[in-house]
Amino acid sequence: MTSCVAATPSLRNNLIKLIEETELNTVVIDIKSYDGHISFMPNDEKLKVAIGGCFVSDMQDFVDDLHSRNIYVIGRLAVFQDHLMVKLHPELAVKKASATSTSWTDFKGISWIDASAKSHWDYTVALARSAHSIGFDEINFDYIRFPADGNMKDIWYPESGSQKKSDIIRSFYEYLHDSLSPEGIIISADVFGMTTTNTDDLNIGQILENTLPYFDYISPMVYPSHYPPNFMNLGNPNDHVYEVVKISMDHAIERTIATTTTVILPNARIGTSSPAIYTKPSFDKNKLRPWLQDNNYPVPYTAEMVRAQIQATYDSGLNSWMLWNAGNRYTRSALE
Repeated sequence: MTSCVAATPSLRNNLIKLIEETELNTVVIDIKSYDGHISFMPNDEKLKVAIGGCFVSDMQDFVDDLHSRNIYVIGRLAVFQDHLMVKLHPELAVKKASATSTSWTDFKGISWIDASAKSHWDYTVALARSAHSIGFDEINFDYIRFPADGNMKDIWYPESGSQKKSDIIRSFYEYLHDSLSPEGIIISADVFGMTTTNTDDLNIGQILENTLPYFDYISPMVYPSHYPPNFMNLGNPNDHVYEVVKISMDHAIERTIATTTTVILPNARIGTSSPAIYTKPSFDKNKLRPWLQDNNYPVPYTAEMVRAQIQATYDSGLNSWMLWNAGNRYTRSALE
């Protein structure tokens, strides 16, 4: 549920009705989107500078109402994609390499905070605490990565320098965990779908094994439309939505429950074998809670296609999933 829908009673009531009349039991509400605006009244004065956009004036009452209906409420927080903070703190922004005083933007014209900016880490934690204090059951962190699209040949990270992207992002995960988990705040991470099958960092800093120790839930965005043609020799991914989700989550589960990995983990190498093997804890597979696609991109997604993704999740052995549609129009006939 975007903040604009949450701020409009007639629109949000339609989604509440959908939840109450189907198998759905949870809603994800934007508390800070890519524009950087906070959608609720925070209890921390320092955060109020970011209030704006589609503001939900009755957010606390709304969360209370959802709870009265036994609906689990997640607050989604876009982290390093933050147009407002770039405007307020341009020194923290990702810059153009060819013009180092100019903020870099991606293909959508969105500017980014350099992921190494520690003051933005503090800001993110303060916002998470504030959302938790008004009743959000869980804080979901999105865009916890480096940029992925745009002119990547003309990009400069003033805070990160030449540090390894995956090390920076792992340190941020650890910071979130150490700051919020001891306070009983449930936290989750959105990651690219291909983190389930790739062991490199996809040039954005995200590696599945690095998320596992630090979050209560990890949500790979296994939208078939976001996969490359011929992924796993499937041809057009949109023609094989069950297989895309099943293969992706099977791989993710295997890596989650494993006790060893080829992914470099600090102080965990076993022997001198090549390729190197590292020890890791085995985690509960149900930490994994994928985002599934319910939007018409690049082809119309039918109820059967949505249900096939849900079934693939269950057939992998997982017990939960979430649906995404940017316009917040969900397919009732795909739901029990």
